[in-house]
Amino acid sequence: MSKSDLTVSTVNINGVRAATKKEHGLLHWLADTRADVVCLQEVRATDAQLHTSLAPAVEDGWHIVSAEPEQKGRNGVAILSRVPADAHRIGHGDPEFAASGRYIEADFGDVTVASLYLPSGETDTPRQDEKERFMDSFAEHMGRTVDAGRATVVCGDWNIAHTERDLKNWKGNKKSSGFLPNERAWLDTIFADDSGWVDVMRALHGDVDGPYSWWSYRGKAFDNDAGWRIDYHVATSGLAESATTGVVERAESYDTRWSDHAPVTVTYAR
Repeated sequence: MSKSDLTVSTVNINGVRAATKKEHGLLHWLADTRADVVCLQEVRATDAQLHTSLAPAVEDGWHIVSAEPEQKGRNGVAILSRVPADAHRIGHGDPEFAASGRYIEADFGDVTVASLYLPSGETDTPRQDEKERFMDSFAEHMGRTVDAGRATVVCGDWNIAHTERDLKNWKGNKKSSGFLPNERAWLDTIFADDSGWVDVMRALHGDVDGPYSWWSYRGKAFDNDAGWRIDYHVATSGLAESATTGVVERAESYDTRWSDHAPVTVTYAR
């Protein structure tokens, strides 16, 4: 990739087949976006279904690498790019999650871009245990990545709101998966000053509420901006320092949404 600005976007699409069938959905967004690289989560499709759904985007010049989920109709991550990736790798080194379709990373010149779909969990259930096992091994992967010294950004749905600034109704979610004390403490370690990693959107926007990136379809959550900030750009410190702009591409209205998440787009000066 050339030494020009690199714009990266990430969005949980809540099913590629549903997102592309909507009139002003994912395909329309891809045709308009200025992003160079787009990270997708919760694709919920086989590789064949993914390529079929995104065929118009491929015809327009997008390239795809993907991690097909072992469980049909669940998970799945992908990376779309204007130029082919130099290389890509699936999984973060944990055999338990190797075929889960939750992590993929791709190299573009001197930058690695990753798409992550961290498990959502459910308090006091085996799903939460699975989430915490993933968190443990993924923290090790993040440490190895920093040690490797390559400029990297891990984009995606991390399924944890870090602080009270990161969700509207934090008082009502103290016992909810995604805002549990141990999950927030885990993000404390990921974002620690000596970790080598930076929460790029927080660094760009400062100590403000949000900007949120996910709103429940239920009730008036979207209309009232009662959201969660769980979609992150987590970049190695040098790359994070080059970030110039970061925006949440919130839909204009409830009925124009094509996912319950909004794209989070950051431009890095290269």
